[in-house]
Amino acid sequence: MARVRRGFKARRRRNKILKRAKGFQFDRRRKFRHAAQTVVRAMHYSYIGRKLLKRDMRRLWIQRISAASKTVGSSYSKFMGALKKKGSTLNRKMLSEIAARDFEGFKAIEQSLH
Repeated sequence: MARVRRGFKARRRRNKILKRAKGFQFDRRRKFRHAAQTVVRAMHYSYIGRKLLKRDMRRLWIQRISAASKTVGSSYSKFMGALKKKGSTLNRKMLSEIAARDFEGFKAIEQSLH
């Protein structure tokens, strides 16, 4: 059986990893073994980060709505309960944008609930 020369396939596999290691420092960018370990860890953290981003953004929206509703004289839970009872289709993201950018509009929404 003939000997298999692994030049092309192996180089392509290594280059794929090294391309992802672009921007890392020192051996983590240049040497395949270090780069491969770091890329695996980086991919894992990026996966976790995508989940954390969603969580953090929801917390931010809730804080904005809570602050605005306290300024108007209500609490977050009472405000959201009244919205749900009215059957409003505004989600937390839109409510937080209204609270941050158009406070008079937020006041109008709050007034319409009572």
